[in-house]
Amino acid sequence: MRHTEFWARLERAVGRGYYEVWADQFVMSELGGRTAREALDAGVPPKQVWSAVWSALELPATEK
Repeated sequence: MRHTEFWARLERAVGRGYYEVWADQFVMSELGGRTAREALDAGVPPKQVWSAVWSALELPATEK
């Protein structure tokens, strides 16, 4: 998964006006206590970050 796909999925999941705020503020234990943006900036692969987001948001299996 590329970064662009990650951001597009997150936008669809939480909404256009909110996805960047969510990525900057929602801390996930699966990412070592980091936000999605912090994890991506630290070099965590987008697919791994998406898996944590998917779990945190309890998205349907079709979104995994």
